[in-house]
Amino acid sequence: MSQADVKLYALSTCIHCKHTKEFLDKCEVGYECIDVDKLEGEDRKKMLEEIKEINPSCSFPTLIIGDKIIVGFKQDEIKEALNL
Repeated sequence: MSQADVKLYALSTCIHCKHTKEFLDKCEVGYECIDVDKLEGEDRKKMLEEIKEINPSCSFPTLIIGDKIIVGFKQDEIKEALNL
């Protein structure tokens, strides 16, 4: 699975987001991570709209693996989606 297939929407201050990043790193999975709280103005607004399209509650972490969307730090679901 390439980095383009794994995208993480996170908050830099969120412990569940931190655990998700650590888990992906431990599994040696390449991924794109967007710390939404570090964005400003229009960039942040656009990103929140993008997240709401896939996760209407707009909660974090929101992880996209291929066509699967996982909300929250759910190791088993992440492993399954990555075929680990």
